[in-house]
Amino acid sequence: MQQRTHEFTVSTRGRGLHNINATLVDWVGQQGLTTGLLNVFLRHTSASLVIQENADPDVLHDLDAYLTRLVPDGDPRYRHDAEGPDDMPAHIRAALTQSQIAIPLVKGRLTLGTWQDVYLFEHRTEPHRRKVVLHLMGE
Repeated sequence: MQQRTHEFTVSTRGRGLHNINATLVDWVGQQGLTTGLLNVFLRHTSASLVIQENADPDVLHDLDAYLTRLVPDGDPRYRHDAEGPDDMPAHIRAALTQSQIAIPLVKGRLTLGTWQDVYLFEHRTEPHRRKVVLHLMGE
């Protein structure tokens, strides 16, 4: 069993889904492993990771719009607003999604479905630099 780790930064444009799939595929392909498991971990509490549709951008738009309606910015019931009206909603959206994803590696390839890609889901309205850690175990 071998292990590899890598960290990279994603510069977001603000709220929305940012495709990081090519970065994952490229890095995994350089590692020379054929069977294993890739763990993708996001080191932040106001953004998240999702596996989602990669063919129709309306899916990403609708997902973002739904969470925006579900968890609106500036709700006066939020106590935490240290960094603005989108601060606490970003934490709630992140709690409703996930901060890590595990993807099996089979025959040297990530086993995502035909229409699946991995996205960093930025929940803040302003651009941010997000750190993603990869941990690949396998042979």
